Amino acid sequence: MTESPRAALTYEDGALRRHGRPFRMLSGAVHYFRIHPDQWEDRLRRLAAMGANTVDTYIPWNFHERVEGESDFDGWRDAERFIRLAGEIGLDVFVRPSPYICAEWSNGGIPFWLSGRTRSLRTSDPAFLAAVDAWYDELIPRLAALQAAHGGPITALQIENEYGSFGSDQDYLVHLRDGLRARGIVELLTTADGTTADMVRNGSVEGAMGSFTFGTGVAEAQRLHVPDQALLCAELWGGWFDHWGEHHHVRSAASMIGTVEELLDAGGSVSLYMAHGGTNFGLWAGANHDGVLQPTVTSYDSDAPIGEDGSLNDKFHALRAAFAPFHDGDLPPVPDAPRRQAAASAPLVPVASLFDVARAEPAGATAPMPLTFEELGAEDGLVAYESEITYEPGAALTVDVLHDRAIAYLDGVRLGVLERDGVRSLDLPATGGSGLLTLVVESQGRVNYGPHTGEGKGIMAGVRIGRRFAHGWTHRVLPQDVPAPAAAAADPAGAGPVDGLALAVFDVADPADAWLAFPGGANGMVWLNGFLLGRYRAVGPQVTLYAPAPLWRNGRNEIRVLETDVLGSVVEIRGEPDFGPVEEFIGA
Repeated sequence: MTESPRAALTYEDGALRRHGRPFRMLSGAVHYFRIHPDQWEDRLRRLAAMGANTVDTYIPWNFHERVEGESDFDGWRDAERFIRLAGEIGLDVFVRPSPYICAEWSNGGIPFWLSGRTRSLRTSDPAFLAAVDAWYDELIPRLAALQAAHGGPITALQIENEYGSFGSDQDYLVHLRDGLRARGIVELLTTADGTTADMVRNGSVEGAMGSFTFGTGVAEAQRLHVPDQALLCAELWGGWFDHWGEHHHVRSAASMIGTVEELLDAGGSVSLYMAHGGTNFGLWAGANHDGVLQPTVTSYDSDAPIGEDGSLNDKFHALRAAFAPFHDGDLPPVPDAPRRQAAASAPLVPVASLFDVARAEPAGATAPMPLTFEELGAEDGLVAYESEITYEPGAALTVDVLHDRAIAYLDGVRLGVLERDGVRSLDLPATGGSGLLTLVVESQGRVNYGPHTGEGKGIMAGVRIGRRFAHGWTHRVLPQDVPAPAAAAADPAGAGPVDGLALAVFDVADPADAWLAFPGGANGMVWLNGFLLGRYRAVGPQVTLYAPAPLWRNGRNEIRVLETDVLGSVVEIRGEPDFGPVEEFIGA
Protein backbone atom coordinates (compact mmCIF):
# COMPACT_ATOMS: atom_id res chain seq x y z
CA MET A 1 0.00 0.00 0.00
CA THR A 2 1.44 3.37 -1.03
CA GLU A 3 1.85 5.80 1.85
CA SER A 4 0.09 9.15 1.39
CA PRO A 5 2.45 12.10 0.92
CA ARG A 6 3.13 14.05 4.09
CA ALA A 7 3.60 17.77 4.51
CA ALA A 8 7.19 18.85 4.97
CA LEU A 9 6.26 21.97 6.95
CA THR A 10 4.00 21.64 9.98
CA TYR A 11 3.52 23.34 13.33
CA GLU A 12 3.37 22.00 16.87
CA ASP A 13 3.42 23.63 20.31
CA GLY A 14 3.67 27.10 18.81
CA ALA A 15 6.59 26.40 16.48
CA LEU A 16 7.18 25.44 12.87
CA ARG A 17 8.72 22.07 12.11
CA ARG A 18 10.28 20.92 8.87
CA HIS A 19 10.23 17.14 8.58
CA GLY A 20 9.67 17.09 12.33
CA ARG A 21 12.63 19.29 13.27
CA PRO A 22 12.30 22.83 14.68
CA PHE A 23 12.41 25.37 11.87
CA ARG A 24 12.31 29.13 11.38
CA MET A 25 11.01 30.46 8.09
CA LEU A 26 13.40 33.25 7.04
CA SER A 27 11.68 34.38 3.89
CA GLY A 28 11.60 37.28 1.51
CA ALA A 29 9.09 38.23 -1.15
CA VAL A 30 10.45 38.11 -4.70
CA HIS A 31 7.85 38.26 -7.49
CA TYR A 32 8.74 36.51 -10.74
CA PHE A 33 6.21 38.66 -12.58
CA ARG A 34 8.13 41.81 -11.65
CA ILE A 35 11.53 40.55 -12.84
CA HIS A 36 12.78 39.75 -16.33
CA PRO A 37 12.99 35.91 -16.46
CA ASP A 38 16.65 36.05 -17.48
CA GLN A 39 17.28 37.67 -14.07
CA TRP A 40 15.27 35.30 -11.89
CA GLU A 41 18.27 33.22 -10.91
CA ASP A 42 20.35 36.27 -10.06
CA ARG A 43 17.68 37.70 -7.76
CA LEU A 44 17.10 34.35 -6.05
CA ARG A 45 20.84 33.93 -5.44
CA ARG A 46 20.93 37.40 -3.89
CA LEU A 47 18.04 36.39 -1.64
CA ALA A 48 19.92 33.26 -0.53
CA ALA A 49 23.03 35.36 0.12
CA MET A 50 20.88 37.59 2.36
CA GLY A 51 20.38 34.54 4.58
CA ALA A 52 16.84 33.64 3.55
CA ASN A 53 15.86 29.99 3.47
CA THR A 54 12.52 30.60 1.74
CA VAL A 55 11.20 32.74 -1.11
CA ASP A 56 7.64 34.00 -1.06
CA THR A 57 5.76 34.81 -4.27
CA TYR A 58 2.22 35.57 -5.28
CA ILE A 59 0.73 34.16 -8.47
CA PRO A 60 -1.38 36.87 -10.16
CA TRP A 61 -4.33 35.31 -11.92
CA ASN A 62 -4.68 38.16 -14.44
CA PHE A 63 -1.03 37.84 -15.48
CA HIS A 64 -1.63 34.26 -16.58
CA GLU A 65 -5.21 34.41 -17.90
CA ARG A 66 -5.54 37.71 -19.74
CA VAL A 67 -8.15 36.15 -22.02
CA GLU A 68 -10.78 33.99 -20.38
CA GLY A 69 -10.03 30.31 -20.82
CA GLU A 70 -6.52 30.88 -22.22
CA SER A 71 -4.00 30.24 -19.44
CA ASP A 72 -0.36 31.07 -20.17
CA PHE A 73 2.55 29.48 -18.29
CA ASP A 74 5.31 30.12 -20.82
CA GLY A 75 8.29 32.49 -20.81
CA TRP A 76 7.82 35.29 -18.31
CA ARG A 77 4.76 33.43 -16.99
CA ASP A 78 6.58 30.14 -16.33
CA ALA A 79 6.00 30.15 -12.58
CA GLU A 80 7.04 26.50 -12.38
CA ARG A 81 10.50 27.36 -13.70
CA PHE A 82 10.86 30.10 -11.09
CA ILE A 83 9.87 27.68 -8.35
CA ARG A 84 12.27 25.01 -9.60
CA LEU A 85 15.10 27.56 -9.78
CA ALA A 86 14.48 28.48 -6.15
CA GLY A 87 14.69 24.82 -5.18
CA GLU A 88 17.93 24.33 -7.09
CA ILE A 89 19.43 27.26 -5.18
CA GLY A 90 18.36 25.68 -1.89
CA LEU A 91 15.33 27.80 -1.08
CA ASP A 92 11.93 26.62 0.06
CA VAL A 93 8.98 28.31 -1.65
CA PHE A 94 5.97 29.88 0.06
CA VAL A 95 3.34 30.31 -2.67
CA ARG A 96 0.42 32.71 -2.39
CA PRO A 97 -1.95 31.77 -5.23
CA SER A 98 -5.11 33.37 -3.84
CA PRO A 99 -7.53 34.62 -6.49
CA TYR A 100 -6.76 38.05 -4.99
CA ILE A 101 -3.23 39.18 -4.18
CA CYS A 102 -3.40 42.97 -3.56
CA ALA A 103 0.36 43.56 -4.08
CA GLU A 104 -0.18 47.01 -5.66
CA TRP A 105 -0.89 44.95 -8.79
CA SER A 106 -3.60 45.79 -11.32
CA ASN A 107 -7.05 44.79 -10.01
CA GLY A 108 -5.40 42.89 -7.16
CA GLY A 109 -4.65 40.09 -9.62
CA ILE A 110 -8.28 39.46 -10.57
CA PRO A 111 -8.81 39.39 -14.36
CA PHE A 112 -10.59 42.45 -15.74
CA TRP A 113 -12.89 40.25 -17.80
CA LEU A 114 -14.22 38.72 -14.59
CA SER A 115 -14.57 41.90 -12.54
CA GLY A 116 -16.29 43.46 -15.56
CA ARG A 117 -19.22 41.06 -15.30
CA THR A 118 -19.61 40.39 -11.58
CA ARG A 119 -19.36 42.68 -8.59
CA SER A 120 -19.36 39.78 -6.13
CA LEU A 121 -15.59 39.43 -6.03
CA ARG A 122 -13.98 37.44 -3.22
CA THR A 123 -17.27 35.86 -2.16
CA SER A 124 -19.07 32.54 -2.47
CA ASP A 125 -21.10 33.91 -5.37
CA PRO A 126 -21.44 30.92 -7.76
CA ALA A 127 -20.30 32.90 -10.80
CA PHE A 128 -17.12 34.02 -9.05
CA LEU A 129 -16.37 30.57 -7.65
CA ALA A 130 -16.91 28.94 -11.04
CA ALA A 131 -14.25 31.20 -12.53
CA VAL A 132 -11.89 30.53 -9.61
CA ASP A 133 -12.40 26.78 -9.95
CA ALA A 134 -11.65 26.84 -13.67
CA TRP A 135 -8.45 28.80 -12.97
CA TYR A 136 -7.44 26.51 -10.11
CA ASP A 137 -7.98 23.47 -12.33
CA GLU A 138 -5.18 24.90 -14.49
CA LEU A 139 -2.90 26.25 -11.77
CA ILE A 140 -3.03 24.07 -8.68
CA PRO A 141 -2.01 20.72 -10.24
CA ARG A 142 1.16 22.48 -11.46
CA LEU A 143 1.91 23.58 -7.91
CA ALA A 144 0.92 20.26 -6.36
CA ALA A 145 3.61 18.48 -8.36
CA LEU A 146 6.24 20.87 -6.95
CA GLN A 147 5.42 20.35 -3.28
CA ALA A 148 8.14 19.28 -0.87
CA ALA A 149 6.06 16.18 -0.19
CA HIS A 150 6.88 15.13 -3.77
CA GLY A 151 10.51 16.27 -3.69
CA GLY A 152 9.89 19.86 -4.77
CA PRO A 153 10.53 23.14 -2.94
CA ILE A 154 6.95 24.30 -2.09
CA THR A 155 6.35 24.03 1.65
CA ALA A 156 3.38 26.34 2.22
CA LEU A 157 0.47 27.93 0.35
CA GLN A 158 -1.69 30.87 1.38
CA ILE A 159 -5.47 30.50 0.97
CA GLU A 160 -6.45 34.18 0.69
CA ASN A 161 -4.78 37.52 1.21
CA GLU A 162 -5.76 39.84 4.07
CA TYR A 163 -9.36 38.75 3.65
CA GLY A 164 -10.27 40.02 7.11
CA SER A 165 -9.72 43.57 5.82
CA PHE A 166 -12.26 43.00 3.05
CA GLY A 167 -15.07 40.61 3.91
CA SER A 168 -16.58 37.95 6.15
CA ASP A 169 -17.74 35.17 3.80
CA GLN A 170 -16.59 31.99 5.53
CA ASP A 171 -18.13 29.85 2.80
CA TYR A 172 -15.71 31.47 0.35
CA LEU A 173 -12.67 30.69 2.48
CA VAL A 174 -13.84 27.12 3.03
CA HIS A 175 -14.30 26.69 -0.72
CA LEU A 176 -10.74 27.87 -1.38
CA ARG A 177 -9.29 25.66 1.36
CA ASP A 178 -11.17 22.59 0.19
CA GLY A 179 -10.35 23.33 -3.43
CA LEU A 180 -6.63 23.33 -2.69
CA ARG A 181 -6.82 20.05 -0.80
CA ALA A 182 -9.01 18.43 -3.46
CA ARG A 183 -6.45 19.35 -6.14
CA GLY A 184 -3.61 17.63 -4.32
CA ILE A 185 -2.18 20.20 -1.92
CA VAL A 186 -0.88 18.51 1.23
CA GLU A 187 1.57 21.16 2.46
CA LEU A 188 0.86 23.76 5.14
CA LEU A 189 -2.04 26.11 4.39
CA THR A 190 -2.05 29.64 5.81
CA THR A 191 -4.08 32.82 5.93
CA ALA A 192 -2.66 36.32 6.42
CA ASP A 193 -4.30 39.30 8.12
CA GLY A 194 -3.59 42.54 9.88
CA THR A 195 -3.16 42.80 13.62
CA THR A 196 -6.71 43.48 14.81
CA ALA A 197 -9.11 40.96 16.31
CA ASP A 198 -11.73 41.77 13.68
CA MET A 199 -9.34 41.16 10.79
CA VAL A 200 -8.10 37.89 12.26
CA ARG A 201 -11.61 36.66 13.03
CA ASN A 202 -12.95 37.32 9.53
CA GLY A 203 -9.83 36.24 7.65
CA SER A 204 -9.19 32.93 9.42
CA VAL A 205 -10.54 29.51 8.49
CA GLU A 206 -10.29 26.16 10.24
CA GLY A 207 -7.55 23.98 8.81
CA ALA A 208 -5.19 26.85 7.99
CA MET A 209 -2.50 28.40 10.16
CA GLY A 210 -3.05 32.10 10.70
CA SER A 211 -0.28 34.59 9.98
CA PHE A 212 0.06 38.35 10.12
CA THR A 213 0.96 41.37 8.03
CA PHE A 214 2.50 44.39 9.72
CA GLY A 215 5.33 46.86 9.86
CA THR A 216 5.86 47.06 13.61
CA GLY A 217 3.08 45.01 15.21
CA VAL A 218 4.99 42.17 16.85
CA ALA A 219 3.32 42.62 20.23
CA GLU A 220 -0.17 42.72 18.71
CA ALA A 221 0.58 39.60 16.68
CA GLN A 222 1.76 37.76 19.79
CA ARG A 223 -1.46 38.71 21.55
CA LEU A 224 -3.69 37.57 18.68
CA HIS A 225 -2.02 34.43 17.42
CA VAL A 226 -3.43 31.01 18.29
CA PRO A 227 -1.11 29.53 20.96
CA ASP A 228 -0.57 26.15 19.31
CA GLN A 229 0.18 27.75 15.95
CA ALA A 230 3.55 29.14 14.95
CA LEU A 231 4.04 32.89 15.02
CA LEU A 232 4.57 33.98 11.40
CA CYS A 233 4.60 37.43 9.85
CA ALA A 234 3.79 36.70 6.21
CA GLU A 235 4.46 40.33 5.30
CA LEU A 236 6.85 42.37 7.39
CA TRP A 237 6.87 45.72 5.63
CA GLY A 238 10.50 46.72 5.45
CA GLY A 239 9.61 49.55 3.08
CA TRP A 240 6.59 50.85 1.22
CA PHE A 241 5.27 51.58 -2.25
CA ASP A 242 4.73 54.96 -3.91
CA HIS A 243 1.82 56.70 -5.61
CA TRP A 244 2.30 59.26 -8.35
CA GLY A 245 2.39 62.74 -6.83
CA GLU A 246 3.75 61.60 -3.46
CA HIS A 247 7.28 61.31 -2.09
CA HIS A 248 9.36 58.14 -2.34
CA HIS A 249 8.72 56.16 0.84
CA VAL A 250 11.66 54.73 2.76
CA ARG A 251 12.28 52.99 6.05
CA SER A 252 15.64 53.00 7.78
CA ALA A 253 17.63 49.82 8.13
CA ALA A 254 17.72 50.33 11.89
CA SER A 255 13.94 50.54 12.11
CA MET A 256 13.40 47.51 9.89
CA ILE A 257 15.95 45.26 11.55
CA GLY A 258 14.66 46.24 14.98
CA THR A 259 11.25 44.79 14.14
CA VAL A 260 12.76 41.70 12.50
CA GLU A 261 14.90 40.96 15.55
CA GLU A 262 11.95 41.57 17.89
CA LEU A 263 9.97 38.97 15.95
CA LEU A 264 12.83 36.47 15.90
CA ASP A 265 13.46 36.98 19.62
CA ALA A 266 9.78 36.14 20.19
CA GLY A 267 10.33 32.80 18.46
CA GLY A 268 8.62 33.91 15.27
CA SER A 269 9.25 33.43 11.57
CA VAL A 270 9.30 36.17 8.98
CA SER A 271 8.74 36.93 5.33
CA LEU A 272 10.06 40.34 4.41
CA TYR A 273 7.83 42.33 2.06
CA MET A 274 9.64 43.07 -0.17
CA ALA A 275 13.08 41.43 -0.22
CA HIS A 276 13.37 42.48 -3.85
CA GLY A 277 10.58 44.64 -5.20
CA GLY A 278 11.27 44.65 -8.91
CA THR A 279 9.21 46.63 -11.41
CA ASN A 280 5.57 47.07 -12.42
CA PHE A 281 6.43 46.58 -16.08
CA GLY A 282 3.81 47.21 -18.73
CA LEU A 283 0.65 48.67 -17.27
CA TRP A 284 0.45 46.26 -14.34
CA ALA A 285 0.81 48.91 -11.61
CA GLY A 286 -2.31 49.08 -9.48
CA ALA A 287 -3.90 51.95 -7.59
CA ASN A 288 -5.54 52.78 -4.32
CA HIS A 289 -8.67 54.83 -3.76
CA ASP A 290 -9.01 57.00 -0.67
CA GLY A 291 -11.48 59.65 -1.74
CA VAL A 292 -9.50 60.10 -4.95
CA LEU A 293 -7.69 57.67 -7.24
CA GLN A 294 -4.06 57.09 -6.19
CA PRO A 295 -2.21 55.33 -9.04
CA THR A 296 0.96 53.42 -8.13
CA VAL A 297 4.26 54.23 -9.85
CA THR A 298 6.08 51.93 -12.27
CA SER A 299 8.92 51.13 -9.88
CA TYR A 300 8.23 48.62 -7.12
CA ASP A 301 11.66 49.11 -5.55
CA SER A 302 9.89 49.45 -2.18
CA ASP A 303 13.16 50.50 -0.51
CA ALA A 304 13.88 46.77 -0.36
CA PRO A 305 17.20 45.18 0.73
CA ILE A 306 17.79 44.09 -2.88
CA GLY A 307 17.19 47.10 -5.10
CA GLU A 308 15.17 47.24 -8.29
CA ASP A 309 18.29 46.46 -10.34
CA GLY A 310 19.67 43.92 -7.85
CA SER A 311 21.94 46.33 -6.00
CA LEU A 312 22.45 45.57 -2.31
CA ASN A 313 22.07 48.11 0.47
CA ASP A 314 22.48 48.39 4.23
CA LYS A 315 19.22 46.54 4.84
CA PHE A 316 20.60 43.54 2.97
CA HIS A 317 23.69 43.41 5.16
CA ALA A 318 21.67 43.92 8.37
CA LEU A 319 19.40 41.00 7.47
CA ARG A 320 22.34 38.82 6.48
CA ALA A 321 23.82 39.37 9.93
CA ALA A 322 20.49 38.69 11.67
CA PHE A 323 19.75 35.51 9.69
CA ALA A 324 23.24 34.00 9.77
CA PRO A 325 22.95 32.45 13.27
CA PHE A 326 19.98 30.36 12.10
CA HIS A 327 22.11 28.53 9.51
CA ASP A 328 24.37 25.58 10.24
CA GLY A 329 27.06 26.62 7.77
CA ASP A 330 28.33 29.72 6.02
CA LEU A 331 25.99 31.79 3.91
CA PRO A 332 26.61 32.06 0.16
CA PRO A 333 29.05 34.84 -0.77
CA VAL A 334 27.67 38.32 -1.45
CA PRO A 335 27.18 38.74 -5.22
CA ASP A 336 28.85 41.49 -7.21
CA ALA A 337 27.00 44.71 -7.97
CA PRO A 338 25.03 44.70 -11.25
CA ARG A 339 26.60 46.37 -14.28
CA ARG A 340 25.10 49.60 -15.59
CA GLN A 341 25.37 51.44 -18.87
CA ALA A 342 27.25 54.70 -18.92
CA ALA A 343 25.32 57.96 -19.05
CA ALA A 344 24.17 58.95 -22.53
CA SER A 345 21.40 60.84 -24.28
CA ALA A 346 19.52 60.71 -27.57
CA PRO A 347 17.11 63.15 -29.21
CA LEU A 348 13.42 62.28 -28.96
CA VAL A 349 12.00 62.82 -32.43
CA PRO A 350 8.22 63.37 -32.82
CA VAL A 351 6.49 60.97 -35.21
CA ALA A 352 2.75 61.62 -34.91
CA SER A 353 0.28 63.40 -32.67
CA LEU A 354 -1.79 61.43 -30.17
CA PHE A 355 -4.85 62.15 -32.28
CA ASP A 356 -3.18 60.72 -35.39
CA VAL A 357 -1.95 57.68 -33.47
CA ALA A 358 -5.49 57.01 -32.28
CA ARG A 359 -7.00 57.51 -35.73
CA ALA A 360 -4.47 55.10 -37.23
CA GLU A 361 -6.04 52.26 -35.27
CA PRO A 362 -8.90 50.45 -37.00
CA ALA A 363 -12.41 51.49 -36.03
CA GLY A 364 -13.90 48.99 -33.63
CA ALA A 365 -17.21 48.56 -31.88
CA THR A 366 -20.00 51.07 -32.41
CA ALA A 367 -22.77 51.78 -29.90
CA PRO A 368 -25.33 54.47 -29.05
CA MET A 369 -23.54 55.15 -25.74
CA PRO A 370 -19.82 54.94 -24.97
CA LEU A 371 -18.72 51.45 -23.98
CA THR A 372 -16.46 50.70 -21.03
CA PHE A 373 -13.00 49.19 -21.39
CA GLU A 374 -14.46 45.91 -20.11
CA GLU A 375 -17.18 45.89 -22.75
CA LEU A 376 -14.52 46.52 -25.38
CA GLY A 377 -12.18 43.82 -24.07
CA ALA A 378 -9.56 46.47 -23.28
CA GLU A 379 -7.45 45.47 -20.31
CA ASP A 380 -5.79 48.81 -19.76
CA GLY A 381 -4.05 51.67 -21.55
CA LEU A 382 -5.84 53.94 -24.03
CA VAL A 383 -9.13 53.86 -25.90
CA ALA A 384 -10.26 56.53 -28.36
CA TYR A 385 -13.99 57.38 -28.32
CA GLU A 386 -15.39 59.19 -31.39
CA SER A 387 -18.75 60.81 -32.08
CA GLU A 388 -20.03 63.38 -34.59
CA ILE A 389 -21.57 66.19 -32.56
CA THR A 390 -23.40 69.45 -33.04
CA TYR A 391 -23.29 72.13 -30.38
CA GLU A 392 -24.82 75.51 -29.65
CA PRO A 393 -22.84 78.67 -28.88
CA GLY A 394 -21.62 78.56 -25.28
CA ALA A 395 -22.11 74.79 -24.92
CA ALA A 396 -19.79 72.69 -22.78
CA LEU A 397 -18.54 69.13 -23.10
CA THR A 398 -19.06 67.11 -19.89
CA VAL A 399 -18.06 63.59 -18.86
CA ASP A 400 -19.67 62.95 -15.49
CA VAL A 401 -18.08 59.58 -14.61
CA LEU A 402 -14.64 59.17 -16.16
CA HIS A 403 -12.17 56.43 -15.27
CA ASP A 404 -9.66 57.95 -15.38
CA ARG A 405 -8.42 60.71 -17.75
CA ALA A 406 -9.29 61.94 -21.24
CA ILE A 407 -7.66 64.14 -23.86
CA ALA A 408 -10.41 65.87 -25.84
CA TYR A 409 -10.14 66.84 -29.54
CA LEU A 410 -12.60 68.50 -31.91
CA ASP A 411 -11.77 67.83 -35.56
CA GLY A 412 -8.24 66.95 -34.45
CA VAL A 413 -7.70 70.18 -32.49
CA ARG A 414 -6.87 69.60 -28.85
CA LEU A 415 -9.48 71.10 -26.48
CA GLY A 416 -7.97 70.08 -23.15
CA VAL A 417 -7.90 67.41 -20.47
CA LEU A 418 -10.70 65.90 -18.40
CA GLU A 419 -9.92 64.04 -15.18
CA ARG A 420 -11.73 61.73 -12.83
CA ASP A 421 -10.91 63.80 -9.77
CA GLY A 422 -10.48 67.15 -11.51
CA VAL A 423 -11.96 69.07 -14.43
CA ARG A 424 -14.98 67.25 -15.89
CA SER A 425 -16.20 69.88 -18.36
CA LEU A 426 -14.57 71.82 -21.19
CA ASP A 427 -15.96 74.74 -23.17
CA LEU A 428 -16.64 74.04 -26.84
CA PRO A 429 -15.90 76.77 -29.42
CA ALA A 430 -18.05 79.81 -28.64
CA THR A 431 -19.38 80.07 -32.19
CA GLY A 432 -21.30 76.80 -32.06
CA GLY A 433 -21.13 74.30 -34.89
CA SER A 434 -20.44 70.62 -35.51
CA GLY A 435 -17.48 68.28 -35.81
CA LEU A 436 -15.80 65.03 -34.83
CA LEU A 437 -15.36 64.76 -31.07
CA THR A 438 -12.53 62.44 -30.03
CA LEU A 439 -11.82 61.52 -26.42
CA VAL A 440 -8.62 59.54 -25.86
CA VAL A 441 -9.30 57.93 -22.49
CA GLU A 442 -6.49 56.64 -20.29
CA SER A 443 -6.81 54.08 -17.52
CA GLN A 444 -4.26 55.14 -14.92
CA GLY A 445 -4.26 51.85 -13.01
CA ARG A 446 -6.87 49.44 -11.68
CA VAL A 447 -7.58 49.63 -7.94
CA ASN A 448 -6.00 46.72 -6.06
CA TYR A 449 -7.26 47.20 -2.50
CA GLY A 450 -10.56 47.90 -0.79
CA PRO A 451 -14.14 48.33 -2.00
CA HIS A 452 -13.15 49.93 -5.32
CA THR A 453 -11.30 46.78 -6.44
CA GLY A 454 -12.83 45.57 -9.68
CA GLU A 455 -14.32 48.88 -10.77
CA GLY A 456 -14.49 49.53 -14.51
CA LYS A 457 -12.47 51.82 -16.74
CA GLY A 458 -13.39 54.23 -19.50
CA ILE A 459 -16.44 56.47 -19.91
CA MET A 460 -18.87 55.03 -17.40
CA ALA A 461 -22.03 57.16 -17.75
CA GLY A 462 -22.11 58.92 -21.09
CA VAL A 463 -20.93 62.23 -22.56
CA ARG A 464 -23.06 65.37 -22.56
CA ILE A 465 -23.04 68.33 -24.93
CA GLY A 466 -24.73 70.98 -22.89
CA ARG A 467 -27.62 69.11 -21.25
CA ARG A 468 -28.11 66.33 -23.77
CA PHE A 469 -26.19 63.11 -24.26
CA ALA A 470 -24.06 62.60 -27.35
CA HIS A 471 -25.08 59.39 -29.11
CA GLY A 472 -23.45 57.29 -31.79
CA TRP A 473 -19.95 56.25 -30.71
CA THR A 474 -17.08 54.49 -32.44
CA HIS A 475 -14.25 53.00 -30.38
CA ARG A 476 -10.58 52.44 -31.23
CA VAL A 477 -8.52 50.37 -28.78
CA LEU A 478 -4.81 51.25 -28.79
CA PRO A 479 -2.62 48.14 -28.33
CA GLN A 480 -0.28 47.95 -25.35
CA ASP A 481 1.75 44.77 -25.84
CA VAL A 482 3.55 45.96 -28.97
CA PRO A 483 5.45 49.17 -29.72
CA ALA A 484 3.29 52.24 -29.96
CA PRO A 485 1.68 52.00 -33.39
CA ALA A 486 3.13 53.72 -36.42
CA ALA A 487 1.13 56.60 -37.83
CA ALA A 488 1.44 59.39 -40.35
CA ALA A 489 4.81 61.10 -39.99
CA ALA A 490 5.02 64.63 -38.67
CA ASP A 491 5.49 67.39 -41.22
CA PRO A 492 9.26 67.98 -41.46
CA ALA A 493 8.62 71.66 -42.16
CA GLY A 494 6.44 72.07 -39.10
CA ALA A 495 7.18 72.15 -35.41
CA GLY A 496 5.87 68.62 -34.91
CA PRO A 497 3.21 67.51 -32.45
CA VAL A 498 3.39 68.46 -28.78
CA ASP A 499 1.87 65.14 -27.74
CA GLY A 500 1.83 61.68 -29.27
CA LEU A 501 4.38 59.21 -30.56
CA ALA A 502 8.13 59.90 -30.61
CA LEU A 503 11.26 57.85 -31.25
CA ALA A 504 14.78 57.83 -29.77
CA VAL A 505 17.64 55.55 -30.80
CA PHE A 506 20.63 54.40 -28.75
CA ASP A 507 23.56 52.47 -30.17
CA VAL A 508 24.81 50.07 -27.48
CA ALA A 509 28.03 48.06 -27.72
CA ASP A 510 27.70 46.16 -24.43
CA PRO A 511 24.13 45.70 -23.15
CA ALA A 512 23.69 46.23 -19.41
CA ASP A 513 21.09 47.63 -17.05
CA ALA A 514 20.09 51.24 -17.60
CA TRP A 515 18.04 53.94 -15.94
CA LEU A 516 16.01 56.00 -18.42
CA ALA A 517 14.78 59.55 -17.87
CA PHE A 518 12.46 61.70 -19.98
CA PRO A 519 13.11 65.33 -19.03
CA GLY A 520 10.38 67.68 -20.19
CA GLY A 521 7.87 64.86 -20.67
CA ALA A 522 4.58 65.06 -18.79
CA ASN A 523 2.68 61.75 -18.91
CA GLY A 524 3.74 58.91 -21.15
CA MET A 525 4.30 55.23 -21.79
CA VAL A 526 7.66 53.85 -22.91
CA TRP A 527 8.61 50.87 -25.09
CA LEU A 528 12.19 49.57 -25.37
CA ASN A 529 12.69 47.38 -28.44
CA GLY A 530 9.00 46.55 -28.41
CA PHE A 531 8.70 45.87 -24.67
CA LEU A 532 6.45 48.15 -22.64
CA LEU A 533 8.56 49.29 -19.68
CA GLY A 534 5.79 51.29 -18.02
CA ARG A 535 4.77 54.87 -17.39
CA TYR A 536 6.58 58.07 -16.49
CA ARG A 537 4.87 61.16 -15.06
CA ALA A 538 6.25 64.60 -14.39
CA VAL A 539 4.46 64.75 -11.02
CA GLY A 540 6.95 62.17 -9.73
CA PRO A 541 8.27 61.02 -7.41
CA GLN A 542 9.80 58.46 -9.79
CA VAL A 543 12.08 60.06 -12.37
CA THR A 544 13.97 57.11 -13.92
CA LEU A 545 12.56 53.89 -15.37
CA TYR A 546 14.51 50.66 -14.95
CA ALA A 547 15.46 49.06 -18.29
CA PRO A 548 17.02 45.64 -17.53
CA ALA A 549 19.97 44.33 -19.50
CA PRO A 550 18.11 41.48 -21.27
CA LEU A 551 15.91 44.00 -23.10
CA TRP A 552 18.88 45.73 -24.75
CA ARG A 553 20.54 44.60 -27.99
CA ASN A 554 24.02 44.95 -29.39
CA GLY A 555 23.77 47.86 -31.80
CA ARG A 556 20.57 49.78 -32.50
CA ASN A 557 17.97 50.09 -29.73
CA GLU A 558 14.67 51.87 -30.29
CA ILE A 559 12.77 53.68 -27.56
CA ARG A 560 9.22 54.70 -28.41
CA VAL A 561 7.32 57.15 -26.23
CA LEU A 562 3.58 57.73 -26.36
CA GLU A 563 2.92 61.00 -24.57
CA THR A 564 -0.57 62.30 -23.77
CA ASP A 565 0.39 65.87 -22.88
CA VAL A 566 3.80 67.36 -23.66
CA LEU A 567 6.71 65.53 -25.28
CA GLY A 568 10.22 66.14 -24.06
CA SER A 569 13.05 66.59 -26.52
CA VAL A 570 15.53 64.01 -25.24
CA VAL A 571 15.82 60.58 -23.61
CA GLU A 572 18.64 60.14 -21.11
CA ILE A 573 20.45 57.10 -19.75
CA ARG A 574 21.48 58.08 -16.25
CA GLY A 575 24.15 56.50 -14.10
CA GLU A 576 21.98 56.19 -11.00
CA PRO A 577 18.30 55.63 -10.27
CA ASP A 578 16.22 58.61 -9.21
CA PHE A 579 13.12 57.71 -7.20
CA GLY A 580 12.49 61.32 -6.20
CA PRO A 581 12.43 63.14 -2.85
CA VAL A 582 12.16 60.75 0.09
CA GLU A 583 9.84 60.53 3.06
CA GLU A 584 10.02 57.99 5.88
CA PHE A 585 6.95 55.79 6.11
CA ILE A 586 6.59 52.85 8.48
CA GLY A 587 3.45 50.75 8.16
CA ALA A 588 1.89 49.74 11.46
